[in-house]
Amino acid sequence: MNDKTRNQILVVLFLGVLMGALDIAIVAPALPSIQKFFGVGDRVLIWTFTIYVLFNLIGTPLMAKLSDMFGRRSIYVLDVTLFALGSLIVSLSPSNLFAVLLAGRALQGLGAGGIFPVASAVIGDTFPPEKRGGALGLIGAVFGLAFLIGPILGGIILSFTGWQWLFLINLPIAAVVIFMGLKLLPATHPTAQRPFDAAGMVVLGVMLASLAYGLNQIDTQDFFGSLVSLNVLPFLLIGVILLFVFPRVEKKAEAPILNLNLFKSRQTVIASILSAGAGLGESGMVFIPALAVGAIPTIINTHNASYLLMPVVLAMAVGSPLVGRLLDKFGSKVMVFGGTFLLAVGMMMLSSGMNSMLWGFIASGVVIGLGLSSLLGAPMRYIMLNEASAEDRTSAQGVITLFTSIGQMASSAIVGAVAASMGGGVTGYSSAYMVVGVIAAIMVILTLGLKNRQQERATQSQIESIPATD
Repeated sequence: MNDKTRNQILVVLFLGVLMGALDIAIVAPALPSIQKFFGVGDRVLIWTFTIYVLFNLIGTPLMAKLSDMFGRRSIYVLDVTLFALGSLIVSLSPSNLFAVLLAGRALQGLGAGGIFPVASAVIGDTFPPEKRGGALGLIGAVFGLAFLIGPILGGIILSFTGWQWLFLINLPIAAVVIFMGLKLLPATHPTAQRPFDAAGMVVLGVMLASLAYGLNQIDTQDFFGSLVSLNVLPFLLIGVILLFVFPRVEKKAEAPILNLNLFKSRQTVIASILSAGAGLGESGMVFIPALAVGAIPTIINTHNASYLLMPVVLAMAVGSPLVGRLLDKFGSKVMVFGGTFLLAVGMMMLSSGMNSMLWGFIASGVVIGLGLSSLLGAPMRYIMLNEASAEDRTSAQGVITLFTSIGQMASSAIVGAVAASMGGGVTGYSSAYMVVGVIAAIMVILTLGLKNRQQERATQSQIESIPATD
């Protein structure tokens, strides 16, 4: 495949991922309008996000497995189609049926769950090892870009028309992606079909949904009280129990929804743990405004506190493609080590006396953003591309997405627990960031177990020598 064709494929993948990422960032400005349109309360309105997260979690392993079974092109197009259909349903929801909007959001989440893993697997299929880092870095930068332009674009659209157009705008983008995808993406399919692992999918889906729902219902203002409530504890218990049931189910499956053999590789285990830590660090950023309001109230208030997230987002948008380029040259171990080190330093900066000054928040945000651009961008997916055969390539990418999501879900619980135990306020949040910093420091040590550049190249040669599916 020549460079021109690869670049065209990269455009298709970029647009699909951008569409999914923009939806997350663009919805927030519309929440007041949506709430007024449907006449629902705050606790009901939050389901606009919650149901998207639940089905996104379920969609990730499901679509990843279907991609490995039926081919990347067909499932990528299916994911984009489901996302577009969900967008249409949301935009056409009648004002007296909020449930219709939730159904559309669920469909959006299901489709979006597969877009990023499948896109990463396509890069593994079509790009040579020495060019994968740059391609993955460009795709990873989409999320930083989306969070930069999403709120602005949302505000512009809302100033001229109704909130429905925030979702209708997805339709022409999806049409372009579907057309280009059918034309450009290579058609692949496994040589032998095996039965779909329905039991594994059900157990995994219920486990993830239970954990996601339980963790989302925790009240950080009354952490310990909400933890033992009926809205939280039963769901967390179900999730933990199924966590032990799932491996037993998968061992009996002919074609497991998640190939547990992937975890025989030390690289895969380390990458999964680091991805969870990266998700923990990323979601921990949402508490920066609360810390800033308490630490420097003369400068920061509830109206401008959210702007302190911009240094993190900007650093990620710049850092992701840069890390991808450097990845092709230096390998994943060096880049991941640097990312975890910067994350640890940035978290410690937030927990120190630097949080009493505005420049301290800005500097720590830049350092954390650069660290996350390595951990959430190309390197982890690069590792999984090297460790998985073509048959399990998308499932392996789904593992990274899953563990990142698990870390994101656990973040509010961990930060909330530490902050509550330390009395809340500046002291509580500073202590929470110190704990996250210690976790990041442990991650730095874990990176020492990753393969160096020479070992990675040897593994790449072995994987590439295995006959690909056709």
